[in-house]
This record gives sequence, C-alpha cells and structure tokens, in this order.
Amino acid sequence: MTDEDLVSFALGLPETTEGSHFATRDFRVRGKIFMTLPGPDFCVVKLTADQQQMALATMQNHVAAVPGGWGLKGSTRLFHHAADSDEIRTLVRRAWRNAAPRSLALPED
Repeated sequence: MTDEDLVSFALGLPETTEGSHFATRDFRVRGKIFMTLPGPDFCVVKLTADQQQMALATMQNHVAAVPGGWGLKGSTRLFHHAADSDEIRTLVRRAWRNAAPRSLALPED
C-alpha cells in the first residue's frame, strides 16, 4: 500500500483529521492520535499491548514494536508498503477504534 493509499484510507474513517506532531504527519479522531507517518518506510499505529502482540505473531515480517516505552504501550511500526492491504486496514481500524469515543465505534473486524 502506498503512502497516498494509506492516508486516503485513514482520512476515510469517521471524523479523522490530519495534523502534525513534532513535524510528523499524524491522524487523529476527535483530537486523539491513532496513526503517524514519520517517514517513507513505515507508519506507526497505536494499538493496545495485546493487539500489538497478536500483530507481531501474525505479521512478523510487516510489524515491529516502536523502540522504548512507547512500544511497550502498544505503539507499533507497520511497514505498509509490503504488507497485505486487508491486514493494513485491519490494524489502522483497530488503532482508530482505540482512540475514538465509543459513540463513533466501527463494527468489529
């Protein structure tokens, strides 16, 4: 999935806006960041620790925990250029769902 496809998908989720956090593109729902695009090689999605462990087990060639404390809390690098589009959409939706208020919840995958 290209950066443009990823951005288009993220912005298609309800009430998503694009901003910037420390000169990094970010994507928020009602002010809460659920995904960043820090560079050309990967995006970072905000998962729970359990969701991250599942992603690491099932997509080991396409995800990695962010180094340090953020990674311990679930922040996960997603190498979206090489991963399956359906898997990417699933992780981005999960990250969106983690940040969104329950009133905006998407159906489960």
